Amino acid sequence: MNRRDVVLGGAALGMMPAAARALPAPASQEWRFDNLARIGGHAVTPVGQPRLTASPWGQAVLFDGVRDALLIDNHPLAGAKTFTFEALFRPDGGAFAQRWFHLESLTEPGLKPGSGTTRMLFEIRVTDGGWYLDAFATGPGYKQTLIVPTKLYPLGQWHHVAQSFDGQHYRSFVNGALQMETALPFAPQGPGRCSVGARLNDVDHFHGAVAMARFTPKALL
Repeated sequence: MNRRDVVLGGAALGMMPAAARALPAPASQEWRFDNLARIGGHAVTPVGQPRLTASPWGQAVLFDGVRDALLIDNHPLAGAKTFTFEALFRPDGGAFAQRWFHLESLTEPGLKPGSGTTRMLFEIRVTDGGWYLDAFATGPGYKQTLIVPTKLYPLGQWHHVAQSFDGQHYRSFVNGALQMETALPFAPQGPGRCSVGARLNDVDHFHGAVAMARFTPKALL
């Protein structure tokens, strides 16, 4: 069994704020993007006109790369000291920079979504030869991008991506292959919300589809 089979049930091709300190470790969550009303038990607010499309795992949500997004009032890894954040997605081209999965803490009074300084996310960079992954985590005392432009993958195909933190090292993966790793003084993030298909402040839109995501409060990879 390879590392991808450990995650998503084998479905894949394989200085801390007080609010965060007080949170217990979250439960694992699996989100299936098979409707536009509730994802992982959480209410969804669609932006634009995302629609359903077929995937090897059933229905997925398709985003047009211009206006579409889903907003969900949940940060599924809030309170986690270690984590794995993974997803099944299909990038279909479009703009160079696309932030397609954005988790953000909203613990500061009056903070506007998309302007927070504590978040973790997946982006891609699209080139003539394909795409490469940008995984990112930032918070009080830490800020780290995991990106390797020479590791390109084809557009128009389904891929499994993951990022993890084991208490010392932050890592990113595509289809089970390690992209990059580094030491990180990560601290648990506070409660908040997320967007799929764009950044929370409605920029950097994604062109492609998302089928599934899983959030686990331990490092699986």
